[in-house]
Formats: sequence, C-alpha cells, structure tokens
Amino acid sequence: MRQTILVTGATGTVGREVIKQLAMQDVNVRAGVHSVIKGENLKRLPGVEIVEIDFRDPNSLHAAFTHVDGLVLITPLSEDQLEMARNLVEEAKRQDVKHIVKLSALGAGAEPGIQLGRWHREMETYVEESGIPYTILRPAGFMQNLVNYSANSIKGEGKFYMPVGEGKVSYIDTRDIAAVVVEVLLSEEHMGKVYELTGPEALSHHEMATLLGEATGKKVDFVDVPEEAAREAIKSHRTPASITDALLELYAAYKAGKSAKVSNTVQEVTGRPPHSFRQFAQDYQECF
Repeated sequence: MRQTILVTGATGTVGREVIKQLAMQDVNVRAGVHSVIKGENLKRLPGVEIVEIDFRDPNSLHAAFTHVDGLVLITPLSEDQLEMARNLVEEAKRQDVKHIVKLSALGAGAEPGIQLGRWHREMETYVEESGIPYTILRPAGFMQNLVNYSANSIKGEGKFYMPVGEGKVSYIDTRDIAAVVVEVLLSEEHMGKVYELTGPEALSHHEMATLLGEATGKKVDFVDVPEEAAREAIKSHRTPASITDALLELYAAYKAGKSAKVSNTVQEVTGRPPHSFRQFAQDYQECF
C-alpha cells in the first residue's frame, strides 16, 4: 500500500520543491496549504492532493492528517510558529503518523546560539518528545532566497543588498534539501538522525555577485548595508519586532563568519553532490 505523505507549508520555498520531488515517487502526496488558491499550481503535479489547513486551529488539522503515514513539518517564520509546530505534532500523535521529518535550521543545536536557532530547537524538542520516529534536517540559508528577495534589485539595478559584510555563508540549494527529504522519508535507516545540510562551499556575497554576473552576462554588485538601514527595510514590510531582531541577529552571524561551516551530508544521503552556487546562478539566470 502506498504511503501518504503530508507536507505542511507546501507553497513555501522548500515545501514547493519537496512536493515536486515527492510527486515523482511512488507515494500519495498531500500538500497542506493556507489557501487553496495559492496551491493551484501544485494541482498540475501527478498524484498531489491539495488540502487547506490552518496551523493555529487544531480542529482544521484533523482532515489533513487522516490516513497520513509521514509528515514533512515546515512552519513559517512567525510570532506563533511554536504554537503552530506544537499543534501539528499533537495532531500527528493523535493520528498515529509513523515518521516526522522536521525542517529546522543550521545552528539549532548551538548553545547559546541565536534566536532563530533557539526557536527551531524548541520545535525539534516537540518532535523528539512526541514518541513518533523522526528525522531532523538543519539546512543552511537557501540560495533561492536571492530569487525571493533580491531578484528585482538585481534585474533593475544590477545590485543586491544585505548587512553581512565579507562573511562567508554555505548557502544550500533547496533542490538538495528536497532530495534529502525524499531519501529520508523512503528509508527507515534515517530515523532518529539529525542532519546538517549545506552547499558544497562557503562564499562571500561579493563572490556570489561575481558568479551571478558570469551567469547573467551583466555586472552584478553586492552592497553591504548598515544594520540600521536593514532594520528599517525589514520593518517597512510590517515585520514584527521579534522577527526583525532575529533576522538581524542571523545576518550578524553571517557577517562574523559563523555560517561558513560546510558538511558532506547531501552527498552521503543522496549519493550525489549538492548544487554549487555557480550551478544555481546558471539554472536561475532568467530570474536575475
């Protein structure tokens, strides 16, 4: 009997890619979305069922979890993300889910770490204490965030902006995160494991700008911005103060070189090397 896999946060940067890759496997895929309209593009994928869920409402989770074997637990960065994660884990317990794959973040196990890591560590603890077999994935920052947040300025100005100085970061391609998710879901040998996932190298943002320029055939510059200017830019999107502070703390960690660690886990789990930033830039050049 085919497994049924529920992916929460299915329209997000990682969730979308997980759904795409799971749809190519011999499983039933259930895409949990906040809005059915936002999930329309996922309906085109074979064997994908769209289900609307509200993480904050335990009653709305019941139908989404019915007959689910595996859960890919992805929650948005929000003020109530801990409550959301707790609700999802509690429903997984009620519905006898057999395996939870939790998308966490690199550095979640560090002490004292940064706030983003502490939030993720608390969510990891919910999963670990649930009694359900689990695998925890701690990826580095996503290469695709450049598409999400900097594509317009790169297209319009040939520049992208961040308060990270010369710090090197081992960004990972979300396609590699999704490939690991698929592997750990389809094999019991990864249960109880915690995997740190990075790209194959740590690069400065100036080095990334050079590679983007080579891929697009135009000059691309990275502009380091003061922290206060970054704070005002983040606040302009009505970002809550706690999230703004957490993001700036993350950028400060980047700037200090604390996110340059490189792991070989993608290769070990999937049997192939992760995408380099050069390959990412070539594959996504039309976005820039």
